[in-house]
Amino acid sequence: MDDQTRIELEAAAFRAMRHHLMEKRTDVQNIDMMNLAGFCRNCLSRWYQEAAIERGIDMTKDEAREIFYGMPYEEWRDQFQTEATAETQKAFEKSFAENVGTKV
Repeated sequence: MDDQTRIELEAAAFRAMRHHLMEKRTDVQNIDMMNLAGFCRNCLSRWYQEAAIERGIDMTKDEAREIFYGMPYEEWRDQFQTEATAETQKAFEKSFAENVGTKV
């Protein structure tokens, strides 16, 4: 497989994952994703921002989140995010430290 085809397939898979998370499974909470998988929608938007910066494109965290979420993050959060339990919050602290650490 040539590099261009690989890139196109990877991009298609990313778009499908984004669509799944943003359109079909808005009920899945970021904190639960982080606790189970070690990444969430915010991580995906951060990786998008990091890829842009690596290519010389200035992009803030808020800009990357709006691109990924399809709306300002605060709007998405108000529509879809629920309050986390104390137990979930505690698990998140551990998962965040292990998977993100000081990258934010």
